Amino acid sequence: MSAKLTRQNKIKELLNSKLVSSHEELVKLLKEEDIIATQATLSRDFAELGVIRTFTDKGAKYILNSEESGKQIAKLIGFEILSVEYNESMIVIRTLAGRAQGIAHYVDRLNRVEILGTVAGDDTVLVIPNTHQNISAVVGLIKRMMVEQSGTKNKLNL
Repeated sequence: MSAKLTRQNKIKELLNSKLVSSHEELVKLLKEEDIIATQATLSRDFAELGVIRTFTDKGAKYILNSEESGKQIAKLIGFEILSVEYNESMIVIRTLAGRAQGIAHYVDRLNRVEILGTVAGDDTVLVIPNTHQNISAVVGLIKRMMVEQSGTKNKLNL
């Protein structure tokens, strides 16, 4: 697992289990877990994870906001996907180097019944549809997502 993914998973775990009200506090909690992060890194992680600050009866608290999660990567989807290929049973998305995990996370967060899940490497995402009959629907979804997010047709013939 990449350092970024490990850090972001730990951030989610900490925000779900503790009252965290500042970046400094989170940096300290991460350090206790042997994860070093700067405030700038946390800001980027918060944007990607959809972390927002809210106020409770106990004071300010950072929480994961599922509506915001992924909006930052959504803006980049069309630029990060290089190609979409498929056969009778699966779909392969080729991405820029190092971007496959972000794309896979975004696709998983779509929570579409047609998609069982994804597996990501460095520059390749395997998308597993729920049935082979839904291959075309999922490919169409990914291609539309690319056009809508980038505003261009990228390198694909759409």
